[in-house]
Amino acid sequence: MPGCPRLLKEYREVKSAKVPDPEITLTLADETDIFVWSAFLKGPAGTPYEGGSFELSLKCPSSYPLAPPKVTFVTPVFHPNVLFKTGEICLDILKPDAWTPAWTLNSVCRAVTALLSHPEADSPLNCDCGNLIRNNDMRGYRSVAKMYTSMHAHAKPPDE
Repeated sequence: MPGCPRLLKEYREVKSAKVPDPEITLTLADETDIFVWSAFLKGPAGTPYEGGSFELSLKCPSSYPLAPPKVTFVTPVFHPNVLFKTGEICLDILKPDAWTPAWTLNSVCRAVTALLSHPEADSPLNCDCGNLIRNNDMRGYRSVAKMYTSMHAHAKPPDE
């Protein structure tokens, strides 16, 4: 499989893990393309996403790890920092000026999981969701987020 040495290293680490990560499952979307990955994130406990399994698409540029991957939710999610129609994620570390090669695909997934736990409503991609949070309607936000989680977040990682 030709490609980026760093991605090959990350792939080997994922494949050789003695104990799989219970929160994150990373796989190649296509075994012939090291630049396109899928991730399944377990919804964080204590959030409206708890109990859900959320699929992400991670597309790495040929310049990875010097440039960030493009990460989007495949699973529809109601969150202020996720554009519902496209799954686009607003997360600082994924911006070219904030990206550092120290980040791995696994650490990016951890950052997305942390974002699910701590929504940032001040610069929302989903204005409806952001408005609920900014207007202190946490009950409304949680209710809608739980509803979308129960409707959409049933994707299961491979081999599960």
